[in-house]
Amino acid sequence: MKFFVLFFLGALGLAFGAEVSGVDMIKSYSIIGAVVGLGVAACGGAIGMGNAAAAAITGTARNPGVGGKLLTTMFIAMAMIEAQVIYTLVFAIVAIYSNPFLA
Repeated sequence: MKFFVLFFLGALGLAFGAEVSGVDMIKSYSIIGAVVGLGVAACGGAIGMGNAAAAAITGTARNPGVGGKLLTTMFIAMAMIEAQVIYTLVFAIVAIYSNPFLA
């Protein structure tokens, strides 16, 4: 955890280190926000997918007769979880390339 905090503070130091205009600062903050947001979304999606797979495996182990239904439900849930990560990717791309805060 300390590594991530120090890495984030170092990235902020790089953003503040240069004497740049306000537009460049907005671009820097957009990139930092996109990277952090996408990282958090990817970690959350991975945890959610792991929990969904563990629950499906446990349910199949307890009742093998409903394994097919559990597998179908698990795939639908994983698609919904992955959609959230893809939405974050789209927002990150918008923030980096077509930032609405730039004039």
